Amino acid sequence: MEKRPLRKEIKYTALYYFVRFLIFSAGITPRKIWLRFCGVLGRVAYRFSPKPAERMIKHLTIAFGNEKSPEEIKKLSKKTFEMLGKNAGDIIRSLTVKTLDDLNKFLVTTGIENYEKAHAKGKGVMFLTAHLGAFDLQITNMALRGLKPNIIGTALGDERLNQLLVKYRNAYGAIAIERGKESVRLFKALKSGGSIAILIDQDTKVKSRFVNFFGKPAATPIGATVMALKSGCAVVPTYVYLDENYKQQMHILPEIPLVYTGDEEQDLIINTQNFTDFTERIVREHPEQWVWMHERWKTQPGQEIR
Repeated sequence: MEKRPLRKEIKYTALYYFVRFLIFSAGITPRKIWLRFCGVLGRVAYRFSPKPAERMIKHLTIAFGNEKSPEEIKKLSKKTFEMLGKNAGDIIRSLTVKTLDDLNKFLVTTGIENYEKAHAKGKGVMFLTAHLGAFDLQITNMALRGLKPNIIGTALGDERLNQLLVKYRNAYGAIAIERGKESVRLFKALKSGGSIAILIDQDTKVKSRFVNFFGKPAATPIGATVMALKSGCAVVPTYVYLDENYKQQMHILPEIPLVYTGDEEQDLIINTQNFTDFTERIVREHPEQWVWMHERWKTQPGQEIR
């Protein structure tokens, strides 16, 4: 393994021990006090992270420039940092959750019948979600309900941090799988009537197609679409957000019907667009809880991996 530059090694080591400190602190602090504290940390991060803040304002302007004033967009960017802090705090604190009853004390699940209806078809369920709110709590919820979800995600830049993430996601029966690996296992999970969870709302170095997102072409991963079309599984959208009463609200929606036109390329684009429309809708509903610092429109036409 290639050795990292000293500066980066120091950065990741400090971040790792800071996360371990937060995990310890979260376990001994009442939840509301903890979340308020994490919200303050988010506000502080806004002031001392000029580049991510600038990217966030840039992307919010792309999405809402015709709907909101520059002052409103700046205010929304500050609120987003605060909510990122609170939601990250809830994910960290949930490491102490051991049972579904513990989780239900602060997370409300709506629409479980939509999963049950989709699961009854016997072709497996693909949970389609997004980097909105405390999104990892959805995996905890699914796992504690015995669904044993396979969760696909991108590995973190530091092995120690990545191991913490994998340990968290593998708790209670979930299975963490690095993006781009073990596709055979995922197909087998679906074919056996199991479930997988996947996020397609970021511009990553995987096979992609351009679809519309907030009125602008965005390179969007097609792995979920390919898997759904080939397996015939039910695609069930889910999302979670933190409400004003400090309750996490997880919604499981009716499945998104797959479209088959007979043209493979058209099928990829149409269904990926349908999946992305769901993402845009929930981000519009809760813009302060999405990861706007991510460079969603970075890849330009002709640069995508096909």
